[in-house]
Amino acid sequence: MTVLPTGEQYTLRQAGAEAVVTEVGGGLRSYRAGGRHLVDGFGEQDMAPNARGHVLAPWPNRLRDGRYTWDGEEHETPVSEHETGNAIHGLVRFVAWQVVERTSERVVLEHLLHPQPGYPFTLRLRIAYELSAAGLRVQTTATNEGDRALPYGEGHHPYLAAGAGLHVDDCMLVAPGRTRLETDERAIPTGAVDVAGTRYDLRAGEKVGDLLIDHAFTDLERDGDGLAWVRLTAPDGRGVAVWMDSAYGYLQLFTGDVVPEPRRREGLAVEPMTCPPNALATGEAVLRLEPGESTTAAWGIAPLG
Repeated sequence: MTVLPTGEQYTLRQAGAEAVVTEVGGGLRSYRAGGRHLVDGFGEQDMAPNARGHVLAPWPNRLRDGRYTWDGEEHETPVSEHETGNAIHGLVRFVAWQVVERTSERVVLEHLLHPQPGYPFTLRLRIAYELSAAGLRVQTTATNEGDRALPYGEGHHPYLAAGAGLHVDDCMLVAPGRTRLETDERAIPTGAVDVAGTRYDLRAGEKVGDLLIDHAFTDLERDGDGLAWVRLTAPDGRGVAVWMDSAYGYLQLFTGDVVPEPRRREGLAVEPMTCPPNALATGEAVLRLEPGESTTAAWGIAPLG
């Protein structure tokens, strides 16, 4: 039997909704509810293009030159984005994850990341996907299984679907960031700016139009439950939202402008992140996990309209 590019496919179903999670990368391949696609995913015969649905650990986004220092020791991970000379999106995007729990509405995947050049630490990652009437909930738990402290950051890379026959240009976007991180030609942050009075102030909602976004945001506005929300709404009033708990202090938005046609700007990447780009090098918001210590974060996707 032919093995699919993303391995086994784990289908969750609940009240007419369906989500598919993959063995390779432990990522989200598709999610449908109310008769429409909520994420701009990919087919089961494909590799995940443009990081669609990927889990980003033990760091999200970019790491300049793949280099950082931890507890006085220098480390260098392989460069995986050669056009910029960066290491991007961690080390678990194309590895196999093991199922440790599964029902019709829930699947829990686990991967043990062994020490390797550039990241000589032992990290256990566990991700639970659970489908309910409220939407899809994703919870990530990381545990240091080694004998010394390790640096850790994490993110996820879903693309929200604009809607059948639409592009993100046609949609209204609400996003919670008060501060945008400016970047250099290698997409590495160079400073932080207040979004007030700029086109990147999306807190009250703006039509995307011709706005190009590939930026990280922070100082996220939150509701009474401590959740930050991103909402993408089509002209017919239907849409999709991403929520993220307080563990995610950063958010990357990407309008897909480098995605090849015909899928350019068909989806909006909404990436909850526990730390900003280049965090292993700067130390900003990097979690220090001592031996045996764990950390947990949750986010989710919900239909609108």
